[in-house]
Amino acid sequence: MLPLQIVVIGGGAAGFFGAIACAKVNPDAQVTLIEASRQPLAKVLISGGGRCNVTHACFDPGELVQNYPRGAKALRGAFTRFQAQDTVAWFAKHGVYLKTEADGRMFPVTNTSETIVECLIKAAATSGVKLRIGTPVTSVKRTSKDHGFDILLKSGETIKCDRLLLATGSSLIGYKIARELGHKIESPVPSLFTFNILDPKLRELAGISVDTVQLRLSVGGKSQLQQTGPLLITHWGLSGPAVLKLSAWGARVLHESRYQATLLINWLPGLQQEQVREQILAVKNEWAKKAIALHRGVDLPHRLWQYIIARAGITTEDRWAGISNKTLNLLVQELTQGQYLISGKGVFKEEFVTCGGVNLQEVNFKTMESKLVPGLYFAGEILDIDGVTGGFNFQSAWTTAYLAGNAMGTELSHI
Repeated sequence: MLPLQIVVIGGGAAGFFGAIACAKVNPDAQVTLIEASRQPLAKVLISGGGRCNVTHACFDPGELVQNYPRGAKALRGAFTRFQAQDTVAWFAKHGVYLKTEADGRMFPVTNTSETIVECLIKAAATSGVKLRIGTPVTSVKRTSKDHGFDILLKSGETIKCDRLLLATGSSLIGYKIARELGHKIESPVPSLFTFNILDPKLRELAGISVDTVQLRLSVGGKSQLQQTGPLLITHWGLSGPAVLKLSAWGARVLHESRYQATLLINWLPGLQQEQVREQILAVKNEWAKKAIALHRGVDLPHRLWQYIIARAGITTEDRWAGISNKTLNLLVQELTQGQYLISGKGVFKEEFVTCGGVNLQEVNFKTMESKLVPGLYFAGEILDIDGVTGGFNFQSAWTTAYLAGNAMGTELSHI
């Protein structure tokens, strides 16, 4: 009897993890990993600023799924089978130890993504996975017996296999193959991006960060979503965890609005608007003869305070004693719900995440097998799953790949 022929298309995190899982659970199977480029795991290598944010220290599946704008429901059961704690244990078993940073992100203790890349390549080789790099795939077809697949390579060669795992990330060829095999593809659009704000005065503050702000997104005059967290002012507008999370949850609505929207910023989310007003009045009474620009009375960076008061029509020479009630109201408004026009999206260089992909209703999340095409499996970003920044996208890749790999190697129903 010929050994089971299994092919994984895509040499990224999900592809390697799935291939390794499959080869380990079924040592007799012939597992081949095909990667179009000459550099497997390229995205892993540059992720997390070259450190690789492997996962997040959130070990409760119910809490973990709350970090996925798309895919949370489908991942709930999957995370009970393989979650962040299992990822940590897997890498430790393979000699790679992770550390947890203050915000919950987990990185290799070596602080370099090369550690993760080397670990995966070594584990694949040790497990007997056959790696073929620089091997682009052009199409996949079901065999005439409706059992197995014919994979056509750009070179003209055809590879036959019994089971196939698509772990092609957000590449167009993966969507093309899935669609040709009968799957619906939810339109891919960017997720995790920064906001362009056409305000030269704001951009002059590039590099200033605020630990906690509350953001509200308004598209077409309707308040859509909100996020609270750190904010970073950049040379093109706004970034930081709060912005990136908001961009993930608002990926589709922002795409539909062509990235034209209004952002409402509450710079002092720990206070009610009336409390901010009382605090400003107290400062006015105490520092009546002092310049407003130099005596702020709120916990914000000095240059940011000067920018905000200018938006309220206050000059650097104005004193607290001379501020009118109307100007005071404008200042409170700027501090608690200042309006900023989003004019486009920037790039978050550390993660390249796409919202969209294979429709989740067409996939069995116990095994990651297609409900439409027996023997076809999916893992990673090709699925309509995306998480916020912090290691969550890698975690969904590890989880779906592990489940797919184990199922491919052990399921006997299609042989």
